[in-house]
Amino acid sequence: MNELHFDCLGARAEPHAAFPTLVFRLRVTEPSPDGVHAVALRCQIRVEPHLRRYGPAEVELLGDLFGDPSRWGDTLKPLQFANVSIMVPSFRGVTEIDVPVPCSYDLEVAAGKYFAALDDGEIPLLMLFSGTVFARSEHGFTVGQVPWHCETRHRLPVPVWRELMDRYFPETGWLRLRRDVLRALHRFKSERALATWDEAVEVLLKETPG
Repeated sequence: MNELHFDCLGARAEPHAAFPTLVFRLRVTEPSPDGVHAVALRCQIRVEPHLRRYGPAEVELLGDLFGDPSRWGDTLKPLQFANVSIMVPSFRGVTEIDVPVPCSYDLEVAAGKYFAALDDGEIPLLMLFSGTVFARSEHGFTVGQVPWHCETRHRLPVPVWRELMDRYFPETGWLRLRRDVLRALHRFKSERALATWDEAVEVLLKETPG
């Protein structure tokens, strides 16, 4: 069994999933003549924020994630994005598969907060692979491990992320509040006879100095 090689060919927003899902197109290469019976593949995806530039508005929004820009040389560390598992079916030489990755718009999650702060450009991703390889042999099957150093990089266009979130949360976002804070906001909304939560928050912002 020869060593596996992975390449990410692109990513798209899945239009028909029950929840926001990015689909990464992965090419898997294994050059042995006998081929591969199956791969139980695990993929860890990390964001590498130090590999791109940021505009002034992005810098401002990323302050609570990475601190003051003067410290970004130390604080721009990789962020965990996803862990997914998938079965790669039998192939010989080269195959391509879709890797669906469920995504969260939760702004309490570091990766979600990071994605939401970006206006344009690309998101540098590192895909790390592990798992078990089942291969054919003259005596039946052999079982091996995906080498620890198998990885590939992909630069996800920010518009693809925006498209995904707009499909499921058009022109909206999500904040998680403590129950007592939510009740206090509810009372404020009722006392002011405000029609929507947006109006309640907008009034609070206007009444807050600075």
